[in-house]
Amino acid sequence: MKNLLTNFILFFYPLCSRFMDKRTFMYAACGGGNLVLSWVLFFLFYQFLFLKQNFQLSVIFINSNITLSAYTASAMLCFVISFSIGFLLMKFVVFTESELKGRIQLFRYGVSSIISSIVSWSLLKFLIDILEIYPSISNVISSCLVVIVSYILQKKYSFK
Repeated sequence: MKNLLTNFILFFYPLCSRFMDKRTFMYAACGGGNLVLSWVLFFLFYQFLFLKQNFQLSVIFINSNITLSAYTASAMLCFVISFSIGFLLMKFVVFTESELKGRIQLFRYGVSSIISSIVSWSLLKFLIDILEIYPSISNVISSCLVVIVSYILQKKYSFK
């Protein structure tokens, strides 16, 4: 499966070989695919799962309820899914030459993903609550801005 995906992505590399090296292209293809998937999931979760309504989350160990906005709940759910897919793609398709142990890569990927996610959510909140831009559009804008930070964190830290 890994080789099939890698070969499929590399089939398109000659189109971009003048503009970027192979690793950057692989990162862009895998990260871009995962990003588009998260946009679609965010839209579906926001529209159809949370129905654009606040979400009550019962927290048993503090015996309380927490209210999450529909966009925050959607973003959290998307994070879990895109984190899992993203790590597998980065480890087995993009940064295959990394000599770090898998658990170290996972920890570092988690740290960089949480940083990127916090920045993305902060931008999302700003775009929705302050600038009053529709949540799905805000999600696309915020994640596009975070892509650069994410790439640097992955390349220089997670899979160094």
